[in-house]
Amino acid sequence: MKEKNMISERLAKRLKQTRKSKGLSLEATAKLSGVSRSMLSQIERGESSPTVATLWSLTNALQVDFAGLLDEGKADLKIKEILRAQRTPTIDSQGEGCRIRILSPAEQVGQTEIYELEFTKDGALVSEAHSHGCVEHVTVLEGSLRIEVAEESAELQQGDTIRYAADCSHAIYANGEKAKALLIVYNS
Repeated sequence: MKEKNMISERLAKRLKQTRKSKGLSLEATAKLSGVSRSMLSQIERGESSPTVATLWSLTNALQVDFAGLLDEGKADLKIKEILRAQRTPTIDSQGEGCRIRILSPAEQVGQTEIYELEFTKDGALVSEAHSHGCVEHVTVLEGSLRIEVAEESAELQQGDTIRYAADCSHAIYANGEKAKALLIVYNS
């Protein structure tokens, strides 16, 4: 009996981990699998043991192999998180014409931070000096940008990348057109 409980607990935990790692809610998983939301919830809490048919439906919906849900070696899932576009945290710079999408996990703040920048025509992102040794990497995805760092400036076109010290005042400007860029902030 003890072995059966351990298997049920492991299955419940692994099923929930797998669902969450794929960014799926209980409702979405229920729709994909045909297993009711309440049944799925009971299985994930270890309150119900799924039939083989139910387990088969869930593994197909989650795109995992049947044995993988019970295998101890699969506990370290390779997909850690999916951040859906509509749930990505964003910051709209007040009056500057720049939307910042935060792509890095919260625990990375102050280490390596990743942002997608979306500029309106003539939009800007003006920043004060960051911590000593901080470096920013900007890659232009669409449009063109002008980067100003202290007294220096550089013009960038789509596909160009620039790296610069961000421990002094700096700014990113759209050059009269909408633009999009990837910003990586590295704090040493």
